[in-house]
Amino acid sequence: MTDVKLLIAGQDADATGGAVFERRNPLSGEVATRAAAASPKDAVRAADAAAAAFPAWAALGPNARRKLLQNAAARLRARSADFAQRCSAETGSTLGWGHFNVHFAAMLLEEAAAITTQVTGEVIPSDHAGTLAMAVRQPAGVVLGMAPWNAPVILGVRSIAMPLACGNTVILKASEICPATHRLIGDIFTEAEFPPGVVNVVTHSAEAAPAIAEALIGHKRVRRVNFTGSTRVGRLVAEMAARNLKPVLLELGGKAPLVVLDDADLDEAAAAAANFGAFMHQGQICMATERVIVDDTVGDDFVGRFAQKAKGLTLGDPSKGQFALGGLVDASSVARVNALIADAEDKGATVVIGGKTNEMLFPPTIVDHVTRDMRIYSEESFGPVVAVIRAKSPDDAVALANDSDYGLSAAVFGRDVGRALGVARRIDSGICHINSATVQDEGQMPFGGVKNSGYGRFGGHAAIHEFTELRWITVATEHRHYPI
Repeated sequence: MTDVKLLIAGQDADATGGAVFERRNPLSGEVATRAAAASPKDAVRAADAAAAAFPAWAALGPNARRKLLQNAAARLRARSADFAQRCSAETGSTLGWGHFNVHFAAMLLEEAAAITTQVTGEVIPSDHAGTLAMAVRQPAGVVLGMAPWNAPVILGVRSIAMPLACGNTVILKASEICPATHRLIGDIFTEAEFPPGVVNVVTHSAEAAPAIAEALIGHKRVRRVNFTGSTRVGRLVAEMAARNLKPVLLELGGKAPLVVLDDADLDEAAAAAANFGAFMHQGQICMATERVIVDDTVGDDFVGRFAQKAKGLTLGDPSKGQFALGGLVDASSVARVNALIADAEDKGATVVIGGKTNEMLFPPTIVDHVTRDMRIYSEESFGPVVAVIRAKSPDDAVALANDSDYGLSAAVFGRDVGRALGVARRIDSGICHINSATVQDEGQMPFGGVKNSGYGRFGGHAAIHEFTELRWITVATEHRHYPI
């Protein structure tokens, strides 16, 4: 079991009254973490600490911030085993998933380090003679990052890395499902010698989450908010931010389609769907391939290859060996996936491989001949189950792909790349990959969705826009004439 405290102003801190909460291992049921259960008062303390640290951090030169972010990346890599262990104990993931999280999060920090000198403005021609007009980007202030449990290191680091690069101080509101994993991110920045108060971490119980979010979003010095998680909670966060007139970046749920055209390399498409898209981390990824939309002329052939790939994925308790797949995060996830499968079967779908179970170790499941009247057609499963939908033509495939409230990631497979690109351009999503999996990210890319998948973009120059203020500044070098 791991005991964790809050990180406020560079110091470990107890919650008010010494309050704590427990997180249990979803597979063993044993207590994995005992964490400080912050109150709104504690959240305000963290925001005050970030506000106090902001002027000096904002004034620090870009290369000094770059060096510190590079140091944090190095410290993150050095603690990979610790992160993997905490991630597995709290969420039921494989150790490999934890190590992958660390590897990718370190690259995010390195990308953030590279961006410190790219926060640039421009000189704009003015109609007034002798006037120098500039558009200048400056740090916004304190940034609140709210990260989920499913890719805890990647998404925890992502919520604060680019804000830090842009000169903001930050608060990471940890997920109650992985408090120890998220709190360790704070230790990384402390070990990298970030000034006290630049990075703060608040852990809290599930019951306290709404009050903590309200206190932080409402704090007068918090100037930007980013949230990654469910669409349901994202709506609540957006409402809170709107009431406080604060910009918010939302990366929410998904129902990613992988379109298989009639000229696709079926083995490549099956590998992308099974080995990474649908079943990686038990399908608990926002970009997971939830729908395979396959041209009916190659449908049976594709499904056979897809099922064969899925059969090769090993499933087991990560504490007892190395497996491709681990457990789901909680019993409610098992119940949700079971309900989706049962509804589809009752309405005529065929379970090709896998199927319902009452175990946390849920087998990879493929449901074929899914139609619009089935819940699995439209509802996000966030589990190791994928719906196969047959399309009559490329136009029909586009219509099916767009028949969703979500629009985060998508993929199109076809040997005629020009034709596949034409299909990709018509799919309503923030991200689309041709001849590769729906699950894909790079630190320098503009990552985000449309529709119920949210708005705003993490990554690269797009993130500079999200986490800075654009100011108009003029310098008059000649005498101005005024009308009165």
